Amino acid sequence: MLAIRLPDEIEKRLTKLADKTGRTKTFYAREAILTYIEDLEDTYLALNRLKKPGKRVGHDEVVKQVEQADDLES
Repeated sequence: MLAIRLPDEIEKRLTKLADKTGRTKTFYAREAILTYIEDLEDTYLALNRLKKPGKRVGHDEVVKQVEQADDLES
């Protein structure tokens, strides 16, 4: 269960959209979250990586690892 407070203007827009389409406000709130959650996760991950960079792996090393993995599967 999730309860959120929205600015009045957004609440009005959401109500109007729900009324016009016969869907619920919950439906549209859920759709908005599902649409943007992955982008938000990626953004926070990228910002965290910029603050705390880990080991960097070059292109050649990645290709080598993929080829080794392919050889193991064969």
